[in-house]
Amino acid sequence: MTPISFDDFLKVELRVGRIVDAYKFKEARKPAYVLHVDFGEELGVKKSSAQITGLYRPETLIGKLVVAVVNFPSKQIGPLMSECLVTGFHDAAGNVALCVPDQPVPLGTRLL
Repeated sequence: MTPISFDDFLKVELRVGRIVDAYKFKEARKPAYVLHVDFGEELGVKKSSAQITGLYRPETLIGKLVVAVVNFPSKQIGPLMSECLVTGFHDAAGNVALCVPDQPVPLGTRLL
């Protein structure tokens, strides 16, 4: 593991958002959903492609709080321009479990 400074950590904008729409990303090479995540008034709604189909269905994602990197450059993924990176962890079977706050927090709040 390569150590980083606190200043390096502060460069990564990890913010909380609420999933307001989720649907199957039909054009994706690997199974994925398109997520629309609301980060509040300052950042608005951003789109992301998320390979989280093993543990979640689109209808169960609506309203869920998630943690995402919001300051990566946008990335073209097939026909989708992904504007943020929703974070998660692989479980023992290789499925992605979302990184979520365990209490309600205001949209757009930065991870400390």
